[in-house]
Amino acid sequence: MSPELVSILVLVVVFVIATTRSVNMGALAFAAAFGVGTLVADLDADGIFAGFPGDLFVVLVGVTYLFAIARANGTTDWLVHAAVRLVRGRVALIPWVMFALTGALTAIGAVSPAAVAIVAPVALSFATRYSISPLLMGTMVVHGAQAGGFSPISIYGSIVNGIVEREGLPGSEVTLFLASLIANLLIASVLFVLFGGRKLWARGSVAPEDDGAGAADLGTEPTATGTGSGTAPGSGPATTAPTAVAVRPGQDTDGTGGATRLSPARIATLGALVALVVAVLGFDLDAGLTAVTLAVVLSTAWPDDSRRAVGEIAWSTVLLICGVLTYVGVLEEMGTITWAGEGVGGIGVPLLAAVLLCYIGAIVSAFASSVGIMGALIPLAVPFLAQGEIGAVGMVAALAVSATVVDVSPFSTNGALVLAAAPDVDRERFFRQLMIYGGIVVAAVPALAWLVLVVPGFG
Repeated sequence: MSPELVSILVLVVVFVIATTRSVNMGALAFAAAFGVGTLVADLDADGIFAGFPGDLFVVLVGVTYLFAIARANGTTDWLVHAAVRLVRGRVALIPWVMFALTGALTAIGAVSPAAVAIVAPVALSFATRYSISPLLMGTMVVHGAQAGGFSPISIYGSIVNGIVEREGLPGSEVTLFLASLIANLLIASVLFVLFGGRKLWARGSVAPEDDGAGAADLGTEPTATGTGSGTAPGSGPATTAPTAVAVRPGQDTDGTGGATRLSPARIATLGALVALVVAVLGFDLDAGLTAVTLAVVLSTAWPDDSRRAVGEIAWSTVLLICGVLTYVGVLEEMGTITWAGEGVGGIGVPLLAAVLLCYIGAIVSAFASSVGIMGALIPLAVPFLAQGEIGAVGMVAALAVSATVVDVSPFSTNGALVLAAAPDVDRERFFRQLMIYGGIVVAAVPALAWLVLVVPGFG
């Protein structure tokens, strides 16, 4: 049995054990990386740790730390209240506002994970307050980011168009952008219908003054856990009324749970969030390091609000994601991914090779860099594209769609950010929901993209 096949089988075993024994998959993946890397790939510790996602580790820690502080001092409550006023109380519009916001950010040049890191914590805080399915809100944010991700001036679009030009293939920037935009818009529309959007429309308008109202006004018990986390994939929100949020000790109150009053701590936190956006989008600074720095500044100024914030960092999620991606790094180091891609590229039937490459792009991208896998697969497609039986424009667009829509997977950067940013949810259940949904996307979208974009022979 080849080393590459052994490494794939070990990954399957990791999934099975994590699913059946409720062991943290990240811890299992670290053990698997050690075993396979040492015994099969003949890697030393440095080679194994080469795949450790240090940048993603800092992003997950930094962003969840900063927004834990924002939740502790009531800033996210204020933002939710402001969002309700913005859409005139139509809660059903908020998921679409978040979709459009992340799409606009990536379309003008933000890296997709940076846009998700900025928007997801606010979006999921809103989902908590109004009992919207966190699966709906989180996936709308991710698909919004990918909808704008291939504009001609975006990071992803620029990289892929550059690869196409370098390989001497015919390309169409507009086709690439529209393919991703339309695919993600259609997926988001289906998600909105299936995951409770119709019930949100039926709920009608919510008066902004009800945001954070007391239990007597809403007929509910004060709680901070109205997340809809018990909703299974495909179901709507658990309740149809806004969920009251308990007033935190020491918070100022003004008849609305303190949600509308801007205290000095909240003003400073809002300034920190704006600074995060400006630093990441305007100056191309690292989102994780910037978030950690801003969180430390806020913690120093208001230690009481920040005392429990470190404990609220999603450490189990950090372990999960970093462990799995370290194992994927071992697979890349030992050539497993290249081995699989070359095997598919050598198939003599161009249409079959095209759909298999789309599936490889989707599966690998669910655990690794979307742009990185496209950079590897587009050159692999060159030999059979040169035969003229497959349109290059359609093939590149299909690969782009297949490799990015799967970023809802909890093992991808965007999916991990959504999982880490969701407050007051059963993370294990939410992780399973994201994993099931990600699996459905991996199974269905590459075939649909191939059918729509490759089979007709565009380009």
